[in-house]
Amino acid sequence: MSLPLVTTAERRHRLGRRHRLAPSARAATVAEAADSVVALHATDAATVFLSARARLTEGGPDLIERALYEDVSLVRLLSMRNTLFAVSAELAPHVDCSTARAIAVKERRTLLKHLDEDGQGLDAAWLARAETAVLDALDTHGPSTGGQLSAAVPALRQKITIGRGKKYETEQGVATRVIRLLAADGRIRRDRPRGSWTSSQYRWVHTEPWPALPVAESRAEIARRWLHAYGPATEADLKWWTGWTLTDTRKALAAVGPDQVRLEDGTTALVSPGDTAPEPAPEPWAALLPGLDPTAMGWADRGFHLDPAHRSALFDYAGNIGPTVWWNGEIVGGWAQRPDGEIVWRLLAAPGRAAERAITAEASRLAAWVGAARITPRFRTPLERELVA
Repeated sequence: MSLPLVTTAERRHRLGRRHRLAPSARAATVAEAADSVVALHATDAATVFLSARARLTEGGPDLIERALYEDVSLVRLLSMRNTLFAVSAELAPHVDCSTARAIAVKERRTLLKHLDEDGQGLDAAWLARAETAVLDALDTHGPSTGGQLSAAVPALRQKITIGRGKKYETEQGVATRVIRLLAADGRIRRDRPRGSWTSSQYRWVHTEPWPALPVAESRAEIARRWLHAYGPATEADLKWWTGWTLTDTRKALAAVGPDQVRLEDGTTALVSPGDTAPEPAPEPWAALLPGLDPTAMGWADRGFHLDPAHRSALFDYAGNIGPTVWWNGEIVGGWAQRPDGEIVWRLLAAPGRAAERAITAEASRLAAWVGAARITPRFRTPLERELVA
């Protein structure tokens, strides 16, 4: 029996609706916006805000700040591909158990190895005391920056030598590593930054770890949600996106039981069970998405929405995508913010006059939303640099 065909156009229709980028599909809450793409990249503080903005019906940066720091319906976790993501509080326990726990174990093992190699007698017991002291300081002083914690906890001012006797020997403080480990363990979380919503100088607060769930169950839940948002996709896409091993990826997919479909190039891809019907076309839509937006980074193979000829302009040397301009499910250009606040963009394709009008309107909407804030992507790409200059 032949497999259902999913055309490139239908894949782009799904992207517009399920990623909540088409106007009628936009989310009412920040958690819904995050859930639509499973997780929002959070390595760059501004990305969380700009990615959520593109998927919300209304609301400014204060709405996203409220979700992150007041009702905590959106939380940051070191998770997929050892990268910082923001996920809904509902999904966070599954992300934690499926991915973040293993990363935390590795982080602790690495730090203990460095402490042992340093030769000052610092061990697991010393680390446990340092962590307890950090939590006590947060309970006493409330939300605190890394610098404030170092001032309050003498152990954080300890220095160790990494790679002693080797060419890359260097002396480092332990504060960042201990704080990172506590965050990876879910015992502290990032609170409001010292500056505006574009700042990554966070304060930290004491919190309770996420409840333990069966790992296999959590991986299946992540795979199920990812297939709904990103299918049709492949086993290789999910393995890349999560950073899981091939064995774990296959087990998670087997638990979901996806259906197979045929793509226009003749290859086979996976969708959620029963999700094989044609996707209705949404109304025309334009979007200006930030660097590392999940829609641009959701697949290992992005050929259905990105012309390979545009990669050199839109990606940095490490494979991080910069700010992108979208029209009806396809990347057609890039954008940047100049030092004076102006939002500028350039098309790399010729989508037509209707697209240009819609993109112009979306750029104006973005400029009004950003206001006086200034955005410089953490990962600079050739086109973004050129537009700023």
